[in-house]
Amino acid sequence: MTKYLISFPSAAMDVPPGGLEAVSETSHAVVQEAKDAGVWVFGGGIDESIPPVMVSGDGSVSQGTYPQTAQIEGGYSVLDLPSYDAALEWAAKFATACRCAQEVRAFHYDPDS
Repeated sequence: MTKYLISFPSAAMDVPPGGLEAVSETSHAVVQEAKDAGVWVFGGGIDESIPPVMVSGDGSVSQGTYPQTAQIEGGYSVLDLPSYDAALEWAAKFATACRCAQEVRAFHYDPDS
């Protein structure tokens, strides 16, 4: 099976005022469905209150990130699925729950993970 990243940026969510609790409930229901189906690997939302840092091979830390990843935020799910079509089906469930389109990407196959 292949692991798929299903994600969205925070700004893509279209939640009416006072609707965040409903989004949270529906998205947690999809996560539970994925767990019950045995395809859930990992997921969560990026804590945007903690700024990103870069850590060098010598252990030194500097503020910031790669320019092309400066806008990484939002929600991420990793599912272990039998096909790309299955990934698209799960992405549609997350899109409905989170009120926004989802991006789907496949990880390279790694027999050790």
